[in-house]
Amino acid sequence: MRRAGVLLHPTALPGAPACGTFGAAARQWVDLLADHGIKAWQLLPLAPTDGLGSPYSSPSGFALNPWLLDADQLLADGLIDAADHSALPTGGDPQRLDLQLAQQRADALAEALLRRHRQWPAEQRQRFERWSRQERAWLVDHCRFWVLRERFGAQPWWQWPEPLARRHRSALRQLEADAADLLLREALMQWQLQEQWRGVLAHARRRGVQVIGDLPFYVAHDSADVWSCRRLFSARPDGSLTLQSGVPPDYFSATGQLWGTPVYRWPLHRLNGFRWWLRRLQHQLALFDLVRLDHFRALAAAWCVPGGDTTAERGRWRPSPGDSLLRRLQRRCRTEVPPLIAEDLGVITPDVEALRDRYRLPGMKILQFAFDGNPENPYLPDNYRGSNWLVYTGTHDNATCIGWWNSLGDEQRRQVESLVGPVQAPGWQLLELALASRADWALVPLQDLLHLGDEARFNTPGTSTGNWQWRLGCPLEAISGPLLGLGEMARRHQR
Repeated sequence: MRRAGVLLHPTALPGAPACGTFGAAARQWVDLLADHGIKAWQLLPLAPTDGLGSPYSSPSGFALNPWLLDADQLLADGLIDAADHSALPTGGDPQRLDLQLAQQRADALAEALLRRHRQWPAEQRQRFERWSRQERAWLVDHCRFWVLRERFGAQPWWQWPEPLARRHRSALRQLEADAADLLLREALMQWQLQEQWRGVLAHARRRGVQVIGDLPFYVAHDSADVWSCRRLFSARPDGSLTLQSGVPPDYFSATGQLWGTPVYRWPLHRLNGFRWWLRRLQHQLALFDLVRLDHFRALAAAWCVPGGDTTAERGRWRPSPGDSLLRRLQRRCRTEVPPLIAEDLGVITPDVEALRDRYRLPGMKILQFAFDGNPENPYLPDNYRGSNWLVYTGTHDNATCIGWWNSLGDEQRRQVESLVGPVQAPGWQLLELALASRADWALVPLQDLLHLGDEARFNTPGTSTGNWQWRLGCPLEAISGPLLGLGEMARRHQR
């Protein structure tokens, strides 16, 4: 089915202080999409963020971001009371995510859940216990990690006292005894986050809106996953890395990009049947209809850099067993095509394309990349082979289309106008190209739909301030017009 959709992260939704949530605004957003015939909603990772707000460098490969828990929904469900709700911190700029306020509200909600949970009806407590047992494979160590992180002032796990850093059984048993309430508090938080998100997902499915998630390829060095499963990663017992992730030097960077996350010890993953990877993928696939796998090319081969290096220059390509992993996922899902999207941007080699095509995974096209003067540019719509693509005007890492247009030189502008005519609204004109293309999916960031400039840019790679904080800043009803326009254009192009 040909579909049109919008890229919008829930943190950008209006209606709650500090940060968008899984509450009423998320359902209203789904309704607006469905009412206008827009059939897809793409998000960024829903994981907890790093200290700068990035969901791509998360301390957990399984947990959900506590900032997204909706207080109004908890009150309506009887899980907190009116006094808890009225005591929550308020304020913040409705047009910017407030990281500090978002965390303060999340902490207050976690305390309220812990304080009230013994007063819940027995059926509610039993549902929590069932969920805890079902999620035990990741939940127990996630809660331990979160409590220890708080205890030691956000120090990385390798700087904790050795018995805890190296997971001595006696130290973990002592933690269970000393911090039972804190461990329970985190589990309650994660339960309600999943409950609320599953409610949003069920609503989207009822309204015929496909929900597309996003999964980073690597997990953070300082994460529950590396701490609890260290042997699966390129980390020594003292936390130092034997190898780290990145990409090689190229036109954009003479020293390459050094990401600093551990790479996978694939032989050990093979030995245990890719258990951690399959658990992680299946966990994500239970939260979405389709999942975009970031840095898909590393399933064919990954650029591995010596752990002590400060640039990516001395790395080398090491093969990955992506074919074996995808084959196992295929069997688990009982479907010929695993419900994944291959993020195949950048310099992609034939082995990566072969892996993507072997499993018939859709790839990605970005129209902002199409205008370099090369008539064979693979991002030009006339050069798409087949229809199994998602085509975007831009992504969360790009400038908005207005910012992009303003940065172009005269020659590039002439190339754009040769395809779309005189440019007045670059986002909408690139969107028309996307919708008219043969790609099965055409997606647009909400900022481009609203004709916003780079003041609304979500992320600028290589920078460490001001990212991940854009919010809509107006009621959702106020953007019904642009969504109506997108819906009309989508129908005209049989989407």
